[in-house]
Amino acid sequence: MRDLLQEIDEWGPEKVVCVSDARTGMRGVLVIDNTARGTGKGGTRMSPSVTVTEIARLARVMTWKWAAVDLFHGGAKAGINADPGSPDKERIVRAFARRLADQIPASYVAGLDMGMTEDDAAIIQDELGDRGAAVGVPESLGGVPYDQLGVTGHGVAESADAAMARLGRELAGARVSLQGFGAVGTAAARRLAELGAQVVALSTVDGTVHDPDGLDVGYWLAARAELGDACVQAAPDHLRVPRGQELVVDCDVLVPAAGQDVIDERLAGEVRADLVVEGANLPTTPGARSLLAARGITVVPDFIANAGGAIAAGFAMDARRSAFRPEPALILDEVARRSRDNTAVVLDIAREHDVLPHEAALRLAQDRVRTAMRLRGRLPRQEARPEAVTA
Repeated sequence: MRDLLQEIDEWGPEKVVCVSDARTGMRGVLVIDNTARGTGKGGTRMSPSVTVTEIARLARVMTWKWAAVDLFHGGAKAGINADPGSPDKERIVRAFARRLADQIPASYVAGLDMGMTEDDAAIIQDELGDRGAAVGVPESLGGVPYDQLGVTGHGVAESADAAMARLGRELAGARVSLQGFGAVGTAAARRLAELGAQVVALSTVDGTVHDPDGLDVGYWLAARAELGDACVQAAPDHLRVPRGQELVVDCDVLVPAAGQDVIDERLAGEVRADLVVEGANLPTTPGARSLLAARGITVVPDFIANAGGAIAAGFAMDARRSAFRPEPALILDEVARRSRDNTAVVLDIAREHDVLPHEAALRLAQDRVRTAMRLRGRLPRQEARPEAVTA
C-alpha cells in the first residue's frame, strides 16, 4: 500500500480517519478532503469492497461537485467496509457513528450512498443524539425524500437536455441508453421520457434489455419496483442482450449510471453515442475521455451531471434543525436550474478554451476553491498575494 502521506496534494485531503470496532467487526474510514467552502459533506457508503483510496477519490469529487454547483459545503466522503445485507447492519452503523462522534457533525455530516438507506441515516442521528449528524433520513423525521423525488436522476436528465441544446440538437426524440436502473437510472429514465427522449436500452446487475424502437419506460419502472434488479430477467428473449452491451448500442445519448471506470480506453473505441452524460461517479477513465473527445463525442462530467443529489442535500443541510420540511417542487426546480445552467457553462468554457469538459469543469471548481482558500489564509504565503491569483 502506498504511503497515504504521499497522496496529499495542494487541495487535501485535510483529514483521513480510520476506525474499527472489534465487537461488531466494523471497519470504516472518513476522508475530509477540503473544507475551505464549508463543512465536509458527502455520502456514506457501505460495501465489503470499500477502500481508503476509493473513499478519498470520492471525497475529492465532492470537493469539486460542491464548488461546481456553487454551494457552500466542503468535500468529504465516508465508507464502511461491510456487507449492507448483514443482519448486524444496525450494530455496525451504530459502532461507526460512535467511533466518529468527535468528527460528526463538527467536521462531517453523514449522508446516503451505495449500501446505505434512510433508516441508516436515522440510526446515525439516534446514536449521536443529534439531528444535525446526518441527512437523508426518512421524510417522517423531517428528511428530504431523495429517492422518492429522484433528485440525482432528475438532474442527469436535465443536464442531458441542456447538453443536447449546446450541441445544436434536441433531446426530444433522441435515443438514450442507460447503464444502471437503480435510484439514479430510474429517475433519469422517468424524466428523460417526460422530456420526450426514447430509452432504447437499460441494465441492472442481472442483465440488459435493448429495443432499438424504444422501451416502454412506464412498464420498466413498474417492473423494477416489483422485481428489483431481476426485472430484466423477466424480459422476452428478443429484448435481452449480453450484460455490458448497453454501453455500446447505437444511440444518441449514453448515461453510465452504475459503477466507476466502466468506460476505459478499450471500450471508448466502441461507444456509439454522440453524448455521454455521467450519471455515476467516475464512470469514465481519463484516457477514455481523451479518446471519446478525439472521436467527437462530448462527455458531461459527473460532478456537473449528477450534482442533483448535492443540490438537494443543500436543502437537507438547512432542514436538519428546522421544524419545517423543504418544499419538493422547489427542490426539483433548483436541481433542474442549476444542472442545466452548469452544464451549459462548462460546455461553453470547454469550447472557448478548446479543452475537455472535465478540464473546464475542474477549472471552474478549482478557481472557486482556491479563492476560498486564499480568503481563509490557507494558501502558502507567496500564493496568497492578491496579484498572484487569477480570476
